[in-house]
Amino acid sequence: MLNNLYVKCVKLARHKFSKPILGFVSFIESFFFPVPPDLMIVPMVMAKKEDYIKIFLIATIFSVLGGLIGYLLGTFFLEMSMTVIEFYGYEEKVFEMQNKMSTKGGFILWLGIMFLAGFTPLPFKVFTITSGIINFNIFVFFFICLLTRGLRFFIVSYFTFKIGYKFESFIEKKGAFWFTVVGLIVVVTATTLYLLFR
Repeated sequence: MLNNLYVKCVKLARHKFSKPILGFVSFIESFFFPVPPDLMIVPMVMAKKEDYIKIFLIATIFSVLGGLIGYLLGTFFLEMSMTVIEFYGYEEKVFEMQNKMSTKGGFILWLGIMFLAGFTPLPFKVFTITSGIINFNIFVFFFICLLTRGLRFFIVSYFTFKIGYKFESFIEKKGAFWFTVVGLIVVVTATTLYLLFR
């Protein structure tokens, strides 16, 4: 089923209404849909390179709006939210995080986790919903979503614009690994700076 969704999303990237479809996919991916917007961004930028900024902005804005829906689902619709979380196998980690949020380091820990979730191949929707469940600060949540989703989609759009098919091949083979590495480097650096200058 997932393979079929991947193929359909790539095909939709060549549709005449690809931009509204990208917005819709970016929106629903943030609270339940399993296919990341990157799969549409790459072929869309390849088809219309001059639109790479517009494509990155559409994906970012609608992904963040979807993230807010995920947050609200976690806050007000716990049973429905847990269905999504259980589908991805994260229910135990959610309960662990609820306990950790009562500690001093809980906020900083979730801040780092949210950054990784927005920037790496982790299922972003699980973490938007969990943020609502654990009552994470919604303003910080919004800022982190905007920063991480924007950074990720800009990198994908910009390097597709600059490098073309070579970057498409790179994303398919090694994208998940390098996004994770960069995300971890940023989180470790930010945590170190926080500890040094607090």
